[in-house]
Amino acid sequence: MRALLAAFLILLAPSSAFAWGQTGHRVTGAIAAPLLNRHAARELRAILGNESLAEASTWPDEMRSNPDLFWQRTANSWHYVTVPAGQSYADLGAPPEGDAVTALRQFAATLRDPRATREQKQVALRFSVHIIGDLHQPLHAGNGADEGGNQLQVSLFRQPTNLHAVWDSGLIDRRGLSYTEFAAFLTRRITPELRRQWREPDPLVWITESAAIRDAIYSEGVELSWDYAYQHRETIDTRLMQGGVRIAAYLNALWP
Repeated sequence: MRALLAAFLILLAPSSAFAWGQTGHRVTGAIAAPLLNRHAARELRAILGNESLAEASTWPDEMRSNPDLFWQRTANSWHYVTVPAGQSYADLGAPPEGDAVTALRQFAATLRDPRATREQKQVALRFSVHIIGDLHQPLHAGNGADEGGNQLQVSLFRQPTNLHAVWDSGLIDRRGLSYTEFAAFLTRRITPELRRQWREPDPLVWITESAAIRDAIYSEGVELSWDYAYQHRETIDTRLMQGGVRIAAYLNALWP
């Protein structure tokens, strides 16, 4: 009976499918929107219409239950990269099935292609915004040993989950903020100097940062509570702020 109950509770735990969770992704999109240059903002309106970056940012995760083979096979590996400890992505490159970096390159080509349809560009833009957010969640630069923390079972404030889900949504949702509140709080902290420091459109830089952070977020215990939330609060805030600034920097570089 206890085993059955435990299994049921695990099913109720936050899903690991949503990098940063919907709140975190929307925060990065909301931070990015006012940082776009005029050309990028025009391109965005032409492609997405009235759809905001915050709305676009979660679309690839919302489509992951689509039974089409594109979503079940092709696109599944585009949400992350693998960088084992002591190695760099630049040395390893992408696996045969592709990853977040190869997807970004493919989508950049689509967004620059005057022959691409609006529908193709919508997919490319929504996915690009989402992937940039993904690469700022440290466990999306996985070490290759535990599926980015998905296989590491933990509890967060006595609720069974896994380490990946803790970072996707558990710690963020625990703050009790809407994405607009969270984005407003963080935006006020992004000074012009921080924006200049973080205005880096190269995915390899973001990946290197995430891989450097990643190992420090593994706890010696599996019972995560207030101490763990306090210890990593600033890291989460910084990665969300950087993710937002980098979405804008990437799109501004795409459409200078």
